[in-house]
Amino acid sequence: MIARMATTRAPLPRFPHDFLWGVSTSAHQIEGAADQRGPSVWDAFTALPGNVKDGTTAAVACDHVRRYREDVALIHDLGVDAYRFSVSWPRVLPRGAGEVSERGLDFYDRLVDELCAAGVRPVPTLFHWDTPLAVEEAGGWLARDTAHRFAEYAAVVADRIGDRVPKWITLNEPAEHTLLGYALGRHAPGRQLLFDALPAAHHQLLAHGLAVGALRAAGAEDIGIANSHGPTWPASDTAEDREAADLYDVLLNRLFSDPLIAGRYPEVITELLGGDVPDLDADLKIIAQPLDWYGINFYQPTKVGAPLPGTGPTQFSGLSLPPELPFSPRPIEGRPLTDFGWPVVPEALTELLLTFGERYGDRLPPLIITENGCSYEGLDDQDRITYLDGHLRALHRALDAGVDVRGYFVWSLLDNFEWAEGHGQRFGLVHVDYGTLERTPKASYWWLRGELEAQREAG
Repeated sequence: MIARMATTRAPLPRFPHDFLWGVSTSAHQIEGAADQRGPSVWDAFTALPGNVKDGTTAAVACDHVRRYREDVALIHDLGVDAYRFSVSWPRVLPRGAGEVSERGLDFYDRLVDELCAAGVRPVPTLFHWDTPLAVEEAGGWLARDTAHRFAEYAAVVADRIGDRVPKWITLNEPAEHTLLGYALGRHAPGRQLLFDALPAAHHQLLAHGLAVGALRAAGAEDIGIANSHGPTWPASDTAEDREAADLYDVLLNRLFSDPLIAGRYPEVITELLGGDVPDLDADLKIIAQPLDWYGINFYQPTKVGAPLPGTGPTQFSGLSLPPELPFSPRPIEGRPLTDFGWPVVPEALTELLLTFGERYGDRLPPLIITENGCSYEGLDDQDRITYLDGHLRALHRALDAGVDVRGYFVWSLLDNFEWAEGHGQRFGLVHVDYGTLERTPKASYWWLRGELEAQREAG
């Protein structure tokens, strides 16, 4: 009964009547049924001791492939409009190209049908980090050919479920996949290339552009991307700290938004890519195809300064950053922390949205918050309610200031396999017992359900 306890906080301000409310998940983190798909880079990565903190894998995860009807019922009862899930590339194309798995496509067919029957809009993401292992062995995202294989995969998925799917997302967080997977080696595929990882970023963006073309050819008319962004704050007003913060902001923010929205890379990125791209102008035309909307995943701002001499590796959000990097993230003090150690700064979301509006002006498509959430233990998760309440109010302030934001997706529907953290961090509105796989809605689930009911009653 504790999960149904009422809160006394003030109701949320009224959002537009057509504002899109949703919840998000990703395939590798919840699906399980690993024996029914081809291997991915994450299967290889988690098989190596020490890569995942608690030694777990996603072979079972939340067993969503077998329990999707139960999960769709939870989504329906929550009262959201949409469910953002990801399609597993190796479940559809076990080797990344060539033979298609009808069994894999059949699962997404059934999932989409179940969502539609429940009155929930399906919003598939085509890539959420689970590259087919065969594709990685052929070069992965460092290889230009991967972008073309991805577009072929997009066409296969659109051909099967496109008649019932109005809204598409091409990629999720290419920034994190590049940084953690190819630059620092903390995520699959575990490469440690530092700045030599930049081609992986470019090829993901190229894959996005090619996939937009494939989806449009299949009749899709509502396409976006989900990029992670957050304000970058200099550690001080010194020239050195401002310069370090500017570079960090370019690498984690503008590297992924400028080419998509403005059709160009920041100058430093063009210089760093060097001869890795045969015809950059031609690629940018593909990357910058018009989007129907732009997705932002937001979790936290980052404070950054110049490297601290003689301190060795910098510890940041559980990562050990090499000392040779030309910037040094610093802690944001005086703020509550999530169980992941991330600072809770809702007003940073308002700042981010206003910055996008100022930076891109008329070129900026409508925005959707495609992920926002936090890790906390417990069924009576009042800290999560406080987090979501604060960020939704921050989002509403951006709306009041004129930023065109049309939707908000909570991360995540379910507790799940949290990548290199294993099962050690819980982001879900719904608790999952990993022994029995029993689902139990948390207090935050009931709070959000009540707020959405109030929004509908307000008209």
